[in-house]
Amino acid sequence: MATYSRSTHHSGNVAQYRIHRVPMTRPLVWLGRGWQDLLHQPLASLAWGALVSGLGALILAYGRHPYFIAAMASGFLLVGPVITAGLCELSRRRDCGEPGGFEDSLAPLRRNRKGLTEFAQILLLVSLVWFTLSASILYFALGEVAPAVTTTVWGDVMLRLSVPQLTAYIGSGALLALLVFTLSVVTVPMIVDRHVDASTAMHTSLQVSLRDAPAMAVWAVVVTGLVIVGFATGLIAMVLIFPVLGHATWQAYRDLVY
Repeated sequence: MATYSRSTHHSGNVAQYRIHRVPMTRPLVWLGRGWQDLLHQPLASLAWGALVSGLGALILAYGRHPYFIAAMASGFLLVGPVITAGLCELSRRRDCGEPGGFEDSLAPLRRNRKGLTEFAQILLLVSLVWFTLSASILYFALGEVAPAVTTTVWGDVMLRLSVPQLTAYIGSGALLALLVFTLSVVTVPMIVDRHVDASTAMHTSLQVSLRDAPAMAVWAVVVTGLVIVGFATGLIAMVLIFPVLGHATWQAYRDLVY
């Protein structure tokens, strides 16, 4: 692979970053390149995948109770940027011809801590808004914010909701996912590479999502589909899927932002 180099910028001026339009099929190229990045540093990449699978296992263990779902989802949104940053750093190092191992992938935690922390805090705020909205739906549907833990761990709260209520509950989660996706398309790799603040990176992600809507729609479907496969396999496949997606996020950033 050709050596990649790009000067870093610390300015928060969004206008200086040019956005490149890509074909709808480009996400498939990002996946292929992400796979190559994983093969270049398999142990470090799979270590991050195993970490995500471990966190996901907590969600599955208590996934029937709304409180646990909200708590685990919020926790994942907090650590997700850190995990993705590690994979983006591995890809960046490969492109620059620098050595990369698991310890090297931790560099953004020191170098870009402020930007990643800001981004995690914003994602947490979004998740809290979703939790409030979903709790309201459950309250108006069931007369309570959340059923007893014993009811939902050994039973299933979803069986107590009507189709419209269940649609509203799932729909609120889908809106959260869409918002997070729109604001995070290139946010983490941009923070890692350009050392910009979270606001600048998220604003750029929003511009990318609007300018390259067809490609972003395909990318969202691909990501959603692979995540579903990961959960359908009891998170075993997620050990492999998440690193590929993390590396592919870097490849998307390379193509989309000048």
